[in-house]
Amino acid sequence: MNAASALELHQKTATQVLPEPSLHIGGEVVTATRRGTLDRIDPTTGHVLAAFPLAGESEVDQAVRAARQAFPAWRRMPADKRRRLLWDIARAIEAHEQELNQIVALETGFPVAGGGMTMAIDYFEYYAGWVDKFEGELITAYPQPALDYVKYEPHGVIGAFVPFNGPVLNTAMKLAPAFAAGNCVVLKSPELSPFGVMRLAEILRDAGLPDGVFSVLSGDKETGQAIIRHPDVAKVVFTGGGTVARSIMSVAAESLTPVTLELGGKSANLIFADADLDAAAHVAAFVSTVAVAGQGCLFPTRLMVEESVYDEVLERVVAVSNSPTIGDPLDPTVGMGPVISESAADRILSMVDEARSGARVVAGGERLQTDLGGNSFVRPTVLADVDPSSTIAQQEVFGPVLAVMPFKDEAHALKMANSTEHGLAAYVHTNDLKRAHRVADGLVAGWVGVNGFPDLTASAPFGGVKGSGFGREGGRAGIEEYVYQKNVHVPLS
Repeated sequence: MNAASALELHQKTATQVLPEPSLHIGGEVVTATRRGTLDRIDPTTGHVLAAFPLAGESEVDQAVRAARQAFPAWRRMPADKRRRLLWDIARAIEAHEQELNQIVALETGFPVAGGGMTMAIDYFEYYAGWVDKFEGELITAYPQPALDYVKYEPHGVIGAFVPFNGPVLNTAMKLAPAFAAGNCVVLKSPELSPFGVMRLAEILRDAGLPDGVFSVLSGDKETGQAIIRHPDVAKVVFTGGGTVARSIMSVAAESLTPVTLELGGKSANLIFADADLDAAAHVAAFVSTVAVAGQGCLFPTRLMVEESVYDEVLERVVAVSNSPTIGDPLDPTVGMGPVISESAADRILSMVDEARSGARVVAGGERLQTDLGGNSFVRPTVLADVDPSSTIAQQEVFGPVLAVMPFKDEAHALKMANSTEHGLAAYVHTNDLKRAHRVADGLVAGWVGVNGFPDLTASAPFGGVKGSGFGREGGRAGIEEYVYQKNVHVPLS
């Protein structure tokens, strides 16, 4: 297929699958606001993908009021009925999986097979099972006899914020436990990937979700601050970067609104000499420099290798990073698409250029021009002999860049691994079982993978420590973020 035909097919697909740009407020579709619209540029082609409406204070208030109106009936919906509804939502997402993957590929540049729908389905299935199992506690009462018990109550209206990478998946990670606990959600879609969440709102309504339980507002910083400041928003949950998180906490502090934050990472990946080097190198290179163009908060972007196998592992890593087919993310044979925007590509390459003075660029390190016309493609990049204290080793790049450095022994590896402000994830590769447990115990991170990159399942708690935030998504801990404890004391004499 020639370049013109490939571009034409890409744009035709966009016309066919993108939903009408709109806000979804209390079951109503709003296509225009006083604040106007914002263009979303297709990262693959550089052309305008579509313009979407910006929500203002008026739209935020409408959405929150609709949620407050829906909340009493929603929280008291019989458990068996809500359980079936969450299961029906999972089946609806499954039925639209290909469509949602295409929308996410268009707006993010992620390969069409990597939209995260399987995990989104998993979250709704898993939390459907929690609806009728989230039980309270009976407390031993003294000094007088009494019936003292604890109930778990939904907060009410949740203000939710999701990042551009995996927008539908990240939305599901918040909606499923919030709905299971009986909350309503007003969600601000990401500016760089608003369309998948818009389509998800349509799918959920068609699946039977009552009006007002879920509203989607596309917008900008002003939209977000209006959600956080609304007096009827009982809690805020956010996934994204530390800078925005600090701003959210500052605004939420005005009314003491509680927050849950899942933030960025600079995850260490420790490869010891006794590991399966082929498997370990593949995980290190593919996850950090190829998969979704390195745009994942938990990716192992700092590779630390025992000195005796350093050159051997580096050679394997470079081979994997040089291997993917890069191009149109809608093409199922393509392994890597563009990063999210041209400005993101500029920022990533600027960080790589800064690192050249102290490290060797052994793969990539440059922009890739394609026949599709976009200027957001960055080659998978590997930096060797990186100073552990350098910017490229300390700050999240959020792009296809892997920083590689040697270590002398276990103590040295742990010291380097724990030397950043982040604490989201970490990884260790070794065939020594005792070492695996020792190192996992010594890593300061909320999530540790041993000898691989584990699936992020709905049943396991995920979240960070230090500058990577607080609170958890997944497992029992995930639903506990959406409830508060109410103690009831009834005297018996």
